[in-house]
Amino acid sequence: MNNTFTRTTPLLFLLILSLGFGAEKAISDKILDQEITEKTADIDETQNRFPTLLQDVKLLLVDVQIADFHHDTAEVVFNLSRIVELLMEADQLGDMSIEDREEFDRFDKTFSDITSQKLKTIQQSESPFFADRTRNELTSKLEPLEIKMGESKFVVVDDRDGHIPLVRNKQVDQYINYFTSKGRRQFEIWLERYEEYKGLILPILKSHEVPEEIIVLAMIESGLNPKAYSRANASGMWQFIYSTGKAYGLNRNWYIDERRDPIKATHAACEFLLDLNKSFDSWYLTLAAYNAGGGRIRRATKMHQTSDFWQLHSLPRETRNYIPWFLAAAIIAKSPADYDFKIPKVKPFRFEEVRLEKSADLVVLAQNAGIKVKTLRNYNPELRQSASPADKPYLLKLPFGTKEHFENNWSKLSENQRFAPQFVSHKVRYGESLWTISQKYKVSVHDIASVNKIRNRHKIRVGARLKIPSKGGRLYGGLQNGGPAGHYKVVYKVKRGDTLGHIAENYRTGAGKIRRWNNLKYGSYMIHPGQKLTIWVKEG
Repeated sequence: MNNTFTRTTPLLFLLILSLGFGAEKAISDKILDQEITEKTADIDETQNRFPTLLQDVKLLLVDVQIADFHHDTAEVVFNLSRIVELLMEADQLGDMSIEDREEFDRFDKTFSDITSQKLKTIQQSESPFFADRTRNELTSKLEPLEIKMGESKFVVVDDRDGHIPLVRNKQVDQYINYFTSKGRRQFEIWLERYEEYKGLILPILKSHEVPEEIIVLAMIESGLNPKAYSRANASGMWQFIYSTGKAYGLNRNWYIDERRDPIKATHAACEFLLDLNKSFDSWYLTLAAYNAGGGRIRRATKMHQTSDFWQLHSLPRETRNYIPWFLAAAIIAKSPADYDFKIPKVKPFRFEEVRLEKSADLVVLAQNAGIKVKTLRNYNPELRQSASPADKPYLLKLPFGTKEHFENNWSKLSENQRFAPQFVSHKVRYGESLWTISQKYKVSVHDIASVNKIRNRHKIRVGARLKIPSKGGRLYGGLQNGGPAGHYKVVYKVKRGDTLGHIAENYRTGAGKIRRWNNLKYGSYMIHPGQKLTIWVKEG
């Protein structure tokens, strides 16, 4: 590979870093390696893809210049980042031919001239020193420069062995002032959840020999909310994206998302953080990597030739603020009274477990435990449906002290009353697709494909039998009497000539609902005179 090419790619990364825009969600290096392997495995090595990539890069560079002319800094940075991505992809294609190398040399000179002299938005960026240094390196072969910076100044609050050092400086104090003023109500909610979950989380951190201050990481990531979900598709207390969660043993399927399980997700977060800390040997850098990604932190430490987080000025603004944000929260959480916060009296998250061999409706489970369905869901936030999993036994969490009451009531129920039917069987007919089937049953295509392990959603075999998920059995259970809110119960005695459609029309409901309320199989219209049907009629 041409030396100019290998030099330019990492330097472009420095250019993007120096602008301080955007932030990556932390993921482990092995996930990155796996993704690169999967991408490169699909490349046709007999075809020279470099000319196409270079053409795309040239077009993006034109867009950069247009955006620069209009003083659109964000667009300039976005397109430069796309150039970096394409050059990284080109870097996986092997050695360039002589023609490709000559073409790239011409592009390299043009690119260097533009980025070093003609981009006004770069020259006027908030980090002119680092942008200027990067531009200089793009047009020369200088050795890395030594950067002389003053020593970081801070006041040590707590620096015990086995703990994350808590320090205060100007940045940390700004966040402390925020939490004690405009952000006070937000922090009070965090303290409530801290008191609720600390008895659960701190022992797990201790078992992994992780500093207890790490609980504050979940506080600033999600507010210690197990059901938190971000626009970046990160979920749970510890805000795992799907790929990282999967790499650390957190499963997601039709029934559950273990990223929302506070116990399993905390174990996974400990393992992830320990892996990061082995690489950086600094908890500040480890936390920064959790936010921005390990690769970005490594590049920054190499660029600045220091492992002092406070000197890594080329990191994105979000990451530069991440550690002060963490330290401010940790300092206040350590001594809330010192900052005029009252320690809230909250019922701790304590639970007992019962083993369910089959899928059960959450309404039935809650009724037998003597609690609300909402409470049951709060104790089992990983559940995605209105019933427990049907694919394997499940350990259901109940509020501490309710297990005996539940087991007494549960033992009195028949098998049919205990467990919830989860699937309807559908035989694929000619002309049907997953989309038409999903519309018929009011279930998403993704859910049908997931349950039936269908890889190609555009091809289903005529005559095949599909399991259609019913979203948790008794879909309309809600009140103590088993019916939906705002409805009253009617017991209808079937007359000669009746059909489900006619009965449903008379009571302004649907035949499908009557089937579910009475456990009638889908497609079965065989009702007989004298048969009694339970129908829930909307009030008013």
